[in-house]
Amino acid sequence: MKEQTSTVESMTPKREMISVEDLSLVFPSKDGDINALSNINLSIKKGDFVSFIGPSGCGKTTLLRVIADLETPTSGKLKVNGTDAQDARLNRLYGYVFQAPALLPWRSIEQNCALPMEISGQSSEFQSKQINKYLKMVGLQEFHNKYPWQLSGGMQQRASIARALCLNPDLLLMDEPFGALDEITRDHMNMELLRIWSETQKTVVFVTHSIDEAVLLSTHIVVMSPRPGRILKVIKSPLPRLKTLALRDQAEFHALASEIRSALANEARDRLTTSRKESA
Repeated sequence: MKEQTSTVESMTPKREMISVEDLSLVFPSKDGDINALSNINLSIKKGDFVSFIGPSGCGKTTLLRVIADLETPTSGKLKVNGTDAQDARLNRLYGYVFQAPALLPWRSIEQNCALPMEISGQSSEFQSKQINKYLKMVGLQEFHNKYPWQLSGGMQQRASIARALCLNPDLLLMDEPFGALDEITRDHMNMELLRIWSETQKTVVFVTHSIDEAVLLSTHIVVMSPRPGRILKVIKSPLPRLKTLALRDQAEFHALASEIRSALANEARDRLTTSRKESA
């Protein structure tokens, strides 16, 4: 029997940005097949901020890479902004921000931001306009001639976000972009990302291991099980779209974080019970 689609709903009708139907991914290996994703059904609407959260190895990043056409599913269907994932990649319909900034050390920040536009054959005039716009948006306009090694980790990640935005994609895919930052810098980057999201109205799909980060940033949280990765629950946030760090002290914030923890704990308990029964 087909599972009910996990739908990321919005308050008002919006165009579907990502549609995933009965998607599974199996990696073959010499020690046997690895079931990375199992029967994923998901719908994400334009303009929402959606976080994937779950234990290490649950397939969060794998699912993000499938959306980006960096991994090929074994079965199922996937649409990105109405087209297939390969066309979305070739037409540069999304920007991708990796865990590490992935900036070329021999190119200045301005030149790093120009790279995707150079590859896509954009004019120098367009490149200059976009670089100025997005470096200003992330607060790095005064550092355009600096090299990555001259910037802090947080500033490098801001440059990476600016680079991802320079082709003005409707969709921004982010794979634990702040995981390596210290807590103070991470808090600052969370607030910066919410500001950028508000200004650009992009759809954001964000991978994180932090429950608090997911609650702080997201309109919807997709809770995933340990491998094989399945969607346990899609939680619609009752919190305002734009938040402040002070919200973390509020009861509503803690209630949402508790709901995520409960979903993860229930899955872990069910797995342990099943394992004990199989061993008996």
